[in-house]
Amino acid sequence: MSEVVISELTNIPSHWKVSNMVNETEFITDYVANGSFASLAENVRYKSEPDYAILIRLTDFNNNYKGDFVYVDKNAYDFLKKSKLEGGEIIISNVGAYAGTVFLAPKLYRPMTLGPNSIMMNFISGNMFYYYWLKSPMGKFLLDGIISGSAQPKFNKTTFRQMQVPVPPLSEQKSIASILSSLDDKIDLLHRQNATLEKMAETLFRQWFIEEAKEDWDVKPLGSLVTVKRGSSPRPIQDYLSDTGLRWLKISDATKENSPYIFEIKEYIKIEGLNKTTHLKAGTLVLSNSATPGIPKILLVDSCIHDGWLHFPKSHFSNEFLYLLFKKIRPELLQQGNGSIFTNLKTDILKEYRIPIPDKESLLFFDNKVKQVFEKILNNTTQIRTLTALRDVLLPKLMSGEVRVD
Repeated sequence: MSEVVISELTNIPSHWKVSNMVNETEFITDYVANGSFASLAENVRYKSEPDYAILIRLTDFNNNYKGDFVYVDKNAYDFLKKSKLEGGEIIISNVGAYAGTVFLAPKLYRPMTLGPNSIMMNFISGNMFYYYWLKSPMGKFLLDGIISGSAQPKFNKTTFRQMQVPVPPLSEQKSIASILSSLDDKIDLLHRQNATLEKMAETLFRQWFIEEAKEDWDVKPLGSLVTVKRGSSPRPIQDYLSDTGLRWLKISDATKENSPYIFEIKEYIKIEGLNKTTHLKAGTLVLSNSATPGIPKILLVDSCIHDGWLHFPKSHFSNEFLYLLFKKIRPELLQQGNGSIFTNLKTDILKEYRIPIPDKESLLFFDNKVKQVFEKILNNTTQIRTLTALRDVLLPKLMSGEVRVD
C-alpha cells in the first residue's frame, strides 16, 4: 500500500495531485447557460411527439432510455448550442431530491441536448475515471457537501467548479477506468441478454397461448384455475418492524431490479408477528396489488407479505406460465371500464379474467422450453449481482489507492 497524504479531499496516494473541477475540465455547462429564462421560454418548446432532438433528463436515465422522451425542434436545438450532447459527457443532477446523481450521456445516434436541473462536463484527461470517482463514496461525500436546501436541494455551478478532485497520473486513470468499465460492460451485456431472453419467453407465450390458441381449448376464469390469496399484516405494523427476524417484502423490492426474481429483502418484522401475517417459502410467485400494482415476481428467499401482495397457493400452472401471463394481461387488469387506471389491482377482476386453457401436453412442452430460458435469466442475474458487488468493493479501494494498478 502506498503512502497517503491528507488533503481537504481525503486520503489519497502521495503521488496523486489535488486540483479542482474548473482546472481539470474542458467545460462545465448547463441548460440555463444558453440564455435568460425569458429567452429560453421564447425559443424552446418541449414536445412529446418525436422531433429533431431529444432532451436528455434524469428521468430518461432512470428509464434506461427506453422511451417517452421529450423532444425539441431544430431551432430550439440550435438555440441550446451550449448544452448539446454528443454522448459520453458526465451529467450530474443538481436540483431536487436526486441532486448529486451522476450518469453518462447516452449515445442514441441522433441529436441530443441537456435538459434543465443538471450540469454537464468533459474532463481534459477523459471522463471515465472521473465518472467512477464521482460515483465513489469519496465523490458522493463531496457532492453531498455542496448540496444545500431542504425543500429543494441544489448546488450551483460556481460552488461545483471549486470542488476538489484527485489527479492521478494519466496511466493510472486509464487503468482504473478500464478495470471498472470492463465490469460494467459485462454487467450491461448480461442485462441485455436477460432482456432478450425475457422477450423470447414472452413471444413464445403470446404465440402458443394467444395467437395460436387451439379452438377446442376451454376458456375459463382465472379464479377457477388458481387460488388467489392476499397477504396480511400485524397491526400496528410499526410495533413489529425490526432489524432481524422474518423478512418483510415491500413493493419497492419488486421495482429495484429488472428481473423475474427477488433475491434480497432488507426489511424485517419480529417473529412475534408470524401468526398475524402471511409467510411464504422461497420459490413462491407473488403479484403486487398496490402502489405499483400488477408486477409478478418469484421469491428466492422466504418472506412475509402484507396485503399489498397476492400469492397463489394452488395453481393449474407453473410459476413461469403465471409470470408471463400476468405480464401480458397487466395493462388490461389495470384499466377500469372508463379507461382510468387502478392504483390497486382488483382481485375480483383478476379472478374473473378469462383465459384459454391449454391441454396438459402443450403446457408441459411449453414449461420445459421456458424453464430453460428462466434458468439462464437466473444464472445471468446471479452473475450480475456478483460482478456488481465486486465493482462496488473495488471502487472505493481503487479511488483511495488502497488497491494499486500498474
